[in-house]
Amino acid sequence: MGFFDRLKLGLQKTRAQIVSIVGISKFDDAFYDSVEEALIAADIGLDRSVDLVARLKREIRSRGVNQAPVAYSLLKELLVADLTALEYKPVISASPHVILVVGVNGVGKTTTIGKLCHAYRQQGKKVILGAADTFRAGAIEQLKIWADRTDADFISQQSGSDPASVAYDALAAAQARGSDILILDTAGRLHNKVNLMNELEKIVRVLRRDDATIPHEILLVIDSTTGQNALVQARVFNEIVKLTGLVITKLDGTSKGGIVVSIARELMIPIRKIGIGEAIEDLDDFSASAYVEAMFGNLSES
Repeated sequence: MGFFDRLKLGLQKTRAQIVSIVGISKFDDAFYDSVEEALIAADIGLDRSVDLVARLKREIRSRGVNQAPVAYSLLKELLVADLTALEYKPVISASPHVILVVGVNGVGKTTTIGKLCHAYRQQGKKVILGAADTFRAGAIEQLKIWADRTDADFISQQSGSDPASVAYDALAAAQARGSDILILDTAGRLHNKVNLMNELEKIVRVLRRDDATIPHEILLVIDSTTGQNALVQARVFNEIVKLTGLVITKLDGTSKGGIVVSIARELMIPIRKIGIGEAIEDLDDFSASAYVEAMFGNLSES
């Protein structure tokens, strides 16, 4: 089963909610209410759902649409147009290309780093993983396992060390060894926002001592199953460090697939990658058209 088929399977709960407008062919208030309810249930969010329905209503009237499948296709077109602008394919021009990965504990952050590392190693890139999450018990060891598994270099200090110091050492090592990619793990104790803010700000400040463009990417990993809580997390992290991209994980069974739309459009942050499982290959570039098709399907699907 290919990545798209697995994504479609993972989003079947979301799709089942959205296709609740099956069989409706009269475009009255009840129809538009049902579309809005389906979008909200899929966690696209109230404001975004209201906006989409208003735009859909205008398109249906201006085009003279009188069939539900055509209206459904129009809704998908609107979402694809919204999300296409947020597709993200980074250009790696610096060496090393530095990626700072942030996110709360439990979202699959370290696993995502391992998958990213694997993808780069498959391209023949020389990668270093930096264990700047020195707070969570076992975080350093977990990242080391991924470094060994992907045959990547690894930089760490002892548990409790200054994360910014680890980041600086990892950058120096990446430069000295001629590495192509440096990926830095970080702590995610969002319950103490002040400490988190100070720590992440210090990491970025230290990395930029000699080069203001570093880190080249700041990626937020979010768990799609947490729904609107993921949006709250994205807001907080975007306040602390200006995010350059999102990685959405755990799309292999969520009924909250619309959260991708909600977060990306509200914060205007590109979607870098999406993940659908635990296997090392279960991470892929985000495609607006593929994602919307997997999330919506056709009216005949349930």
